[in-house]
Amino acid sequence: MRGPLGPVIGRYPSSDGNAGMGAGNNDIIKHNRKCRDVVFLVMFIGFWVAMIVNSSFGFNLGNPLRLNYGLDYKGNVCGDRHADRDLRELELRYWLNPNQVYQSGLKDSKFHISNARSICLMDCPIPSEDSLNWVCDYPEGDIRLSVDDWIDRNYDYFADLTPELRNTSLQLLGPCYPVVFPSVNVYWTCQLIARVSNVSVRHWQQMGGVSIIEDIAIDKAIHRSINSRSAVLKRYVADVGKSWRVLLVCGGLVPLFLSVIWLLMIRHFVAGMPWITVILFNILMISVTMFYYLKAGWIGNDAISPIIGEHDPYYHVSARETSHLHLAAVVMTAVMIIAFLSSIAIVRRILMATSVLKVAAKVIGEVQALIIFPVIPYVMLAVFFMFWISASLYLFSSGTVQQNECSANCCAYDLKSKRVSCDQCCGYRLHYTSHIAAAILFHLFGGYWATQFFIACSSTVLAGSVASYYWARGETSPEIPFLPVFSSMKRLIRYSLGSIALGSLIVSFIESIRFILEALRRRLKLSNSMPGSWLGKMVFHTSHGCLRCISWTIKSVNRNAYIMIAITGKGFFKASEIATELIMSNILRIGKVNVLGDVILFLGKLCVSLTSALFAFLMLDTHRYKSAHNKISSPLFPVLVCWILGYIVATLFFGVVEMSIDTIILSFCQDSDEHQGTAQYAPPLLMETLNDQNEMQRLTQ
Repeated sequence: MRGPLGPVIGRYPSSDGNAGMGAGNNDIIKHNRKCRDVVFLVMFIGFWVAMIVNSSFGFNLGNPLRLNYGLDYKGNVCGDRHADRDLRELELRYWLNPNQVYQSGLKDSKFHISNARSICLMDCPIPSEDSLNWVCDYPEGDIRLSVDDWIDRNYDYFADLTPELRNTSLQLLGPCYPVVFPSVNVYWTCQLIARVSNVSVRHWQQMGGVSIIEDIAIDKAIHRSINSRSAVLKRYVADVGKSWRVLLVCGGLVPLFLSVIWLLMIRHFVAGMPWITVILFNILMISVTMFYYLKAGWIGNDAISPIIGEHDPYYHVSARETSHLHLAAVVMTAVMIIAFLSSIAIVRRILMATSVLKVAAKVIGEVQALIIFPVIPYVMLAVFFMFWISASLYLFSSGTVQQNECSANCCAYDLKSKRVSCDQCCGYRLHYTSHIAAAILFHLFGGYWATQFFIACSSTVLAGSVASYYWARGETSPEIPFLPVFSSMKRLIRYSLGSIALGSLIVSFIESIRFILEALRRRLKLSNSMPGSWLGKMVFHTSHGCLRCISWTIKSVNRNAYIMIAITGKGFFKASEIATELIMSNILRIGKVNVLGDVILFLGKLCVSLTSALFAFLMLDTHRYKSAHNKISSPLFPVLVCWILGYIVATLFFGVVEMSIDTIILSFCQDSDEHQGTAQYAPPLLMETLNDQNEMQRLTQ
């Protein structure tokens, strides 16, 4: 059974040995602390070592260019200046042999499009209106041309070929290939349009070229390759890397500025903040939803396009990115409606939240270092995220480029060996091993655990600072130690990092399990393997809902556990037990008050993150991200990342108010529990607030 904490926390020995409220230089809540949950701190340190090793693996084997650009017939990544030849300006992948593309597009064909001969070009070739254009292999062997001269000649040196090489070219064996199909740049791949140029085909036939098949399969084969799930995922990850300026501004600076402004307004304009937060939240929800409608093409003419650069306005290309934006717009519409109805439901209760926020405003006014402290974990998280996102790009693009094993007819003339080669004519593919997938999953889990760890550290430091305020009877001097935030930080680093590592690990583990089960649920739904009976469906969806409830409960328990760790110095599980017991014994007294305060704070975090998403949409709508090699395939991922980063930053700063309220209330419960139901250390404003709440609850029910 736990003993009283108030006498330990609220008083300390004076210089004459008597407990009192007089001057002294001992910390107010310092008492017989010792290191807790050390094993988990060692685990966390080991995890960081593994994260560094895992990331170095990605930096060694990865190349972010692979996320956007394809491979040529030599296995080089288009646009890579470190390839066999400098390809920095040659970013577009073009398939040279249309008959190979057709063969790969047949339904039962074993010939994969990755085996079709491809080359890196600066722009997509188009047929000539009065002659026959050619695209030839990279100049080498007897072809005495520099790459720059080859580019200046539009990749064509057919006129310089010997009769023998001209004959192999007419057999579609190279080194030159005819341009008879128009093509357009679709995500840095030349999409062949199955609309053959009659003039070019006539010249080709007059020269004695083999038959070229004209079929829609040519179009579909490349389209399937561009629109494959793996290709879309790679482009999404590449979008995050390309929009790093947007992430820096909208995921870092904008939420930092807005969070500080919100805290200052809570401090000086607390009465109106709940109303402002609710109204602003609904406006932002509508605005962000409208941007999704704009980019999905349901409103206006600003829909995203997979085609890069100038193209025939009558030619349209469908892409998974567009369908994903359609889905996002529908989801945002549903969320917007639910949010609006929920806002109406809590209007009558806003006055309760106002009185709760007054207590936090009072604490912030007395312990002003609370507003400044979140900058420290903010800077640490910013450095971590820069490293983590950079490592993510390299991990997602890691692997080895290997030549395919194929038995199809894909012979081609080799300029170096001066003969037609059928031995190594197959294409190249980026080969992923199982340990790369494990490395990516470990990296994702590590990012979430580290984020939770930093947030938990910030919450615990804030809780320790606010506890000093409460147990000193709300006086700033002499009971509250000098710079209580730094005193609390010192206690955390010295005694409680293991407990924080344990708490953040539990949250990360539960969320990971929920994510895996959610992914399995979606896969079962797509494969029509969902339980058929009504009982099976009920169990399936009920288990999903229960897992969400468990996740929410764990997070709530963790937050209160961090408070008791800061106050008592206990280990994580003991602190959780104390916090849970206090809350359960006072649930009727503080439950509704605390929930309303949390709702307003949650809406405030969403306001900051929604504003970050809105600014991200505006930045991504500029010319820089809509053209050339900086073009992003979709604003979906950059906006989502800015939304998440904005919410994390808001959580750090809003934790000042959140932890102030929760710490004061938990301390009040502890105080009341130790003094027969009458709190002795509670500030007058808190007593007045709770008394007002009881009356207000009676009037508003």
